[in-house]
Amino acid sequence: MKIGIISAMQEEIQALLNHLENPKEEEKGMRIYYTGTLYGTPVVLVFSRWGKVASAVTTTQLINDYNVDEIIFTGVAGAVSSTLKIGDIVVGKNLMQHDMNAYPLYPKYEIPLLGKGAFETTNSERLLEASKSFLGNFSTYITSEEADEFRISKPKVVVGDIVSGDRFVTDLNKIKKLRVEFPEAKCVEMEGAAVAQVCYEYGIPFSIIRIISDEANHSAAIDFPKFCESIAQKYVKGIFENYFSLISL
Repeated sequence: MKIGIISAMQEEIQALLNHLENPKEEEKGMRIYYTGTLYGTPVVLVFSRWGKVASAVTTTQLINDYNVDEIIFTGVAGAVSSTLKIGDIVVGKNLMQHDMNAYPLYPKYEIPLLGKGAFETTNSERLLEASKSFLGNFSTYITSEEADEFRISKPKVVVGDIVSGDRFVTDLNKIKKLRVEFPEAKCVEMEGAAVAQVCYEYGIPFSIIRIISDEANHSAAIDFPKFCESIAQKYVKGIFENYFSLISL
């Protein structure tokens, strides 16, 4: 089995790159694809850059050129659910594009010609179990000082829907609208639904995990780059260590 792992930012997967064995680099389409072995499993790592187009291009290249059996997207996201806090984890269930609207030719949010508005993930149970194992050993990866700096307290993992769009959502009114139109949505980001659609069209299993970097309220903004470097990549490392150990069982 070969697994493709995508993130929108280099910082989000840097910890995985640091542990990649027998690494090889190949540049295609202004992106670098890193192949090698991670915790005993063949992988391809790549960061897509932000947005649906960038992530769709990356995913298509990954599928066509690297013969992956599964794709996982990882990174940070903003909370839509009021129950989520900074440092919580969302394992995606269904992915939707909140800025897709071809009405009246097609129902709102439905992808034209596919007859689908939501794309369901696979292997979410394994990611959920890996996330629970990571949280059970949280202090091994995140120091109390790091957790305090970003107001992380008793982080949890949930399974739920994720909405994507080419907009960095910070407006509380927009978040309230997303809650109404996507009542099961847990978080919002800019890539997941596009990757899910490409994987659906190619018949490739897809799953996604997101770390909450900002809450769905007017709380003070965090240092986003620092959060990705000092918190998110350590989450990613811990979760994937557990994920790959489950594969090898």
